[in-house]
Amino acid sequence: MAKLIKIAAARDVPPGQAAAFTVEGQRIALFNVEGTYYAIGDSCTHRGGPLSEGAVHGTKVTCPLHGADFDLKTGAVVGPPAQKGVPSYKVVVESDDIKVEV
Repeated sequence: MAKLIKIAAARDVPPGQAAAFTVEGQRIALFNVEGTYYAIGDSCTHRGGPLSEGAVHGTKVTCPLHGADFDLKTGAVVGPPAQKGVPSYKVVVESDDIKVEV
């Protein structure tokens, strides 16, 4: 059964920033895009690059290693060389707490 787990405070990930967290054994990248939070798996499915360190354009992140693009809303791959998407996690903001559903 899925559960909500606090991973950060809002001040920890300001607008335009990203951070990576290990939650229940899973590496999750949290992005703040103009005050909206998105959480996806942090490892690119091409060669394991850290998506939390990638460039964000709108709701798309580009892997810093080889340029694969992923949709922040769904985790779907939207540009090669990756062939598979990454997990996407529901984000809930309660007061100053940012929680993800795992």
